[in-house]
Amino acid sequence: MTNETKRINALLITEKGKRKVEEVVTREFSLTIVLNHREIVTLLCTPKDLKWLAAGYLTSEGFIQDKAQIKKITLNESKGMVHVETRGQEMADAEPPTKKLIASSGGRGVTALRLSDALSQMKISSQMKIAPSDIFNMVKDFQGRSEVFKSTGGVHSAALCDTNSILLFTEDIGRHNAIDKIFGGCLLEDISLDERGIITSGRVSSEILLKVAKRNIPILISKSAPTDVAVKLAESWGITLIGFVRGTKMNVYAGSWRVTDT
Repeated sequence: MTNETKRINALLITEKGKRKVEEVVTREFSLTIVLNHREIVTLLCTPKDLKWLAAGYLTSEGFIQDKAQIKKITLNESKGMVHVETRGQEMADAEPPTKKLIASSGGRGVTALRLSDALSQMKISSQMKIAPSDIFNMVKDFQGRSEVFKSTGGVHSAALCDTNSILLFTEDIGRHNAIDKIFGGCLLEDISLDERGIITSGRVSSEILLKVAKRNIPILISKSAPTDVAVKLAESWGITLIGFVRGTKMNVYAGSWRVTDT
């Protein structure tokens, strides 16, 4: 058992009858992010890598642009709060939007894909390329890393990768949270995002695509499907979007020139 899971009693029913069993489920945790003494949001998440999640969320939502702005991050896990202090009077005086609760599904609601963000996003010119065999191998490795998923089936996973290996791995009950943990971990641990890709277990929506595009990530790989808008944006922004990676099959929805023939 880990901090992210919990044992509960359940009733198993099959065609042969029913019996009491003990099952392992994912723990759901409420994390309130406090920026410069103001509550910004409460995220429903998995209780791991919480500082990474806070940093990733704040950068995704535009509150923080780089690590130099962060003065201190303090986690009080017993109270479910993480306090982030930034440098500079301008940040300290900035008025955040109305505090909101974000469900474990991770949808950002009122802060979802902004038209201004979409219009201002520059096309990604990276010449990074990747071989199909390396994609299949990395996704196989990716699937085997999540012990929480193996025991509960109740989390999403995300990873930072180069052209042939996974560099950083996270998981969460929310697919947005899992990716924010990756970006927060890279920010706080000084891990470069240059010429890197993202692997996700979740559906690729326009929000996920924008989150990745804002970090200048040229390749996004998913075990699941994209939406039509995500495909359109990937084409517009020069992102290689790969989905339904299963075994030795995959669909390349945009930017196929980055996927080599061998």
